[in-house]
Amino acid sequence: MKVVITGSGGLVGGCLARRFGRGHAVLAPRRAELDVTDAGVVRRFIEEARPQLVVNCAVLGVDECERDPAAASAVNTEAPRALAAAAASVGAEFLHFSTNYVFDGEAREPYGECDEPRPVNVYGQTKEAGERAALGANPRVYVVRTSWVFGAGKESFLSTAHRELAAGRRVRAIKDTRASVTYVEDLVSRVEEILRAGRHGLYHVVNEGVCTYEDFAREAARLAGLDEEEAARLIETVTESEVRRPARRPRYSPLRCTAAAELGLPPLRHWREALAAYVNGTMK
Repeated sequence: MKVVITGSGGLVGGCLARRFGRGHAVLAPRRAELDVTDAGVVRRFIEEARPQLVVNCAVLGVDECERDPAAASAVNTEAPRALAAAAASVGAEFLHFSTNYVFDGEAREPYGECDEPRPVNVYGQTKEAGERAALGANPRVYVVRTSWVFGAGKESFLSTAHRELAAGRRVRAIKDTRASVTYVEDLVSRVEEILRAGRHGLYHVVNEGVCTYEDFAREAARLAGLDEEEAARLIETVTESEVRRPARRPRYSPLRCTAAAELGLPPLRHWREALAAYVNGTMK
């Protein structure tokens, strides 16, 4: 199968490109080769490549969206519309990644695929619009919402906390925002299973369990070999309001993976188990 993957320089796109590259012909164009915000360029690229699957991992980040709503709309909404339509023009399936931030965080239990999106920031608004755009442009679409993704290939709090703490460096961890966490290797494995099942639609894909950034940091510290006293010294806990990030975040946005369960797929392992696998693999 020939697969086109946009956003392959990111965490999810990079992992997908490596995994799919083992058994498929993968084209992973960089931005200089394919500007996903230019619908004409997108159509010409896809019509020339003629893939069987187009995967969109291109995204504009949460705070950057708040600072530049026009760019957010171009990347997070119009690009998936153009990519999905171009894929449809050559009979290809389209896989698009979305986010838990399409929800407002006011629920008292994890969100399922049937729950109504109510985004509270520009990122969530444009990602939710991108979902609808993709689903409307191609009858063969998979939309995969995920949350707080970590793994090798991205220098983020979730991906580097264990390394920073092991080196004796302090980290700041938010204690009042809760969500699901997702190990990128588990995410990609589940995506492969969904593609094999061949049922198009909306999916939530996250590891089991719910946590705060503080919970995550404390577990990362334990796995890195720190005792509770060392962890308490190095982990500075703060509230979301104290961080003062440009974009508002939903305070409670875990996801429930109902659609995958309907395919007969078991829940992904607990985030603590997934984090242990990641830490053990990077600390050798």
